[in-house]
Amino acid sequence: MAYRYDHILIRYGELSLKGKNRNSFIKQLYDNVRKACTGFPSLEFEKQHDRMYIFLHDEDANKVCEVVSKVFGISSLSLAVKVPSDIEEIKKACLEVLPLDQDKTFKVAARRNDKTFPVISDQINRIVATTILKNSNWKVDVHNPDYKIVIEIRHDASYIMTNKITGAGGYPVGVGGKAMVLLSGGIDSPVASFLMMKRGVRIECIHYASPPYTSQNAQDKVLELARLISGYQGEILVHVIPFTNLQLAIYQNAPESYAITIMRRMMMRIATEMAKKRNALAIATGESIGQVASQTLESMNTINAVTNIPIIRPVVCMDKVEIIDLSKKIGTYDTSILPFEDCCTIFTPKNPVTKPRIDKCEKYEAKWDFESMVKQCVDQAESILITPILKEDEIF
Repeated sequence: MAYRYDHILIRYGELSLKGKNRNSFIKQLYDNVRKACTGFPSLEFEKQHDRMYIFLHDEDANKVCEVVSKVFGISSLSLAVKVPSDIEEIKKACLEVLPLDQDKTFKVAARRNDKTFPVISDQINRIVATTILKNSNWKVDVHNPDYKIVIEIRHDASYIMTNKITGAGGYPVGVGGKAMVLLSGGIDSPVASFLMMKRGVRIECIHYASPPYTSQNAQDKVLELARLISGYQGEILVHVIPFTNLQLAIYQNAPESYAITIMRRMMMRIATEMAKKRNALAIATGESIGQVASQTLESMNTINAVTNIPIIRPVVCMDKVEIIDLSKKIGTYDTSILPFEDCCTIFTPKNPVTKPRIDKCEKYEAKWDFESMVKQCVDQAESILITPILKEDEIF
């Protein structure tokens, strides 16, 4: 048989340290990888206690690697060719998959997981290296080779790999519970979403829309940001909240300087109800201390007062340059800076209060029945399922 790269070998990340929870972590990672790869129907998946394998069939190996490399809980992955555990088949496969018509340097590193295999690792290295040297102009370089040929001898088969792709690391999304993320169209909240998922927290997102003051382009921008980060957990449910009436009521009943603070308190109330409805254990935001008026410690304290659910702020101590750098790394920056304003920026007052008082907020909020409007926002939310592969969104 002719050999070609037909598998992806996945190595586990931090989850390997988790002792008794290891099996549940591996199962969650297995489910996440399968979900992320729904756009590749021919793939087959297999999980073992120390590795996971994807059989590619006829799928595009590079595209699958690109998707899988974003799944949290993976230390690294490699394209591999699966061969019978026979030294002649291993030699044959190496000759067929390597570009031996080019002048390259190489190193062979065999790992004999199956100790019953009759050839020890050092001998495998020498046999394969000799075969390559006899059939090409390649040269051995043990320090900085062009190709490091890794051969894993396992009980069921052997795997030959020549590359290692860095994985996303972290924990498999889902092992840390679920949180509601307030996803605006800015730079910070997609980064906060990414950091939540990296620690194993599955997220759903809330977006506050205020048509006609905010455009459909602004909502589409947020959905695109959700799509860009959805690959890290397989899919993301985005709850679009109709916020216009409640936002107008705020400006009718509160002084302009307090409008942003009260708006954030209303958003937090809505997020709390959505979290209860969707069994989320926390709320997450993209707030960073001192970045804007509503993100001083006094403002955060006043906003937090309306809920008992934990509020997590993953970027709270990062400066703007650090956040921007991470947004570029995860691919959200160019979309975040598109000029479509959300409800937080379009109604920004000239002189917002930086040290708001809870008693004053409660005084202004008592002027109208905001509770029924909060309930209406929750009841009228539209939930949109976003997947990594561009598909028609499924409306719940």
